[in-house]
Amino acid sequence: MDQRVKQVIEAFDVEEMIPGFAAPQVHAWNKGDHAAIDAAEKNTRQWRSQVEGAFKIGSNLHKREVCRMFRETFNPYRPSVLDWPKLDAEALQRIVSLPIWDIAVQTEGKARLRMAAYARTLADPEMRHALALNAWEENRHKEVLSRMVAAYGISLAPETPYAYPKDPEWAYLVTGYSECIDSFFAFGLFEVARRSNLFPPELIDTFEPVIQEECRHILLFANWVAWHRANLSWWRRLSFEAKVIAVWGFLGWERIGLARTLNADGKEQEVDNNFTMNAAQSVSAVDVGVHDLMALCLRENDRRFSGYDPRLLRPKTMPRLVKFALRFVGK
Repeated sequence: MDQRVKQVIEAFDVEEMIPGFAAPQVHAWNKGDHAAIDAAEKNTRQWRSQVEGAFKIGSNLHKREVCRMFRETFNPYRPSVLDWPKLDAEALQRIVSLPIWDIAVQTEGKARLRMAAYARTLADPEMRHALALNAWEENRHKEVLSRMVAAYGISLAPETPYAYPKDPEWAYLVTGYSECIDSFFAFGLFEVARRSNLFPPELIDTFEPVIQEECRHILLFANWVAWHRANLSWWRRLSFEAKVIAVWGFLGWERIGLARTLNADGKEQEVDNNFTMNAAQSVSAVDVGVHDLMALCLRENDRRFSGYDPRLLRPKTMPRLVKFALRFVGK
């Protein structure tokens, strides 16, 4: 890593980190411009390739259409600066009490750097641009979260300096598979929050594009994995598959570690292991059972992906695991 990269990590300038990448043009957030905003929202959720026939996984056609999807579904109206809606005391306490904000902000901070670091290593210009745009969007997510916690006075633990990854591919795999896990449950939890009517519609509307953008991110990741794997020699593929297995093992251990985290004073505190269920109860006035929540996650997962060309691969691990688990969970 050259000295210039070290200098731009803190400011996170993707254009400086990834030569040849130009940040996308964004439009001023104007709530009155409903037609343009609605059109952008529809565009980011629906994409079909004009190419006929199957996509051979790993082919140049597969790679090109994946990158086109990501580029053409970019939403230029996503806000970073908002007039955050005023919350009543109960809704504010419900949000403030969720033990996720430190992790959420720092996760986005790590994700943007890891994606940019891996994008720098890619020789293919189309895939490099797609991953650079992914990093840029992760940075926008971090800005939205940071401004929200500031607006509502949510205390965060100090952010530790973000370290440039020694193995960018490992870091990207960890981030990508983490997002596949977390987004699957986020789809269902967000729908629980929307149905509950416990939060102002403006707050739900603000985060709706963020949730859909995560869907695009893991769609890109799933297809990158398949494309990358298909283009490896057999001995390099063995090494790659071993790395993927190690990543899943690491993620399992990491999520056990999330049972302990730091509070705003930097002191270690206990966090309930069953966060998904507790989060569901925190954003809803009614009890949500395990079976109902898992079934909702599956439906929302299918709905979020339904607008994209079916020839693009979807993340499969979490849906398969949950479908299997539902056989043994009573309603």
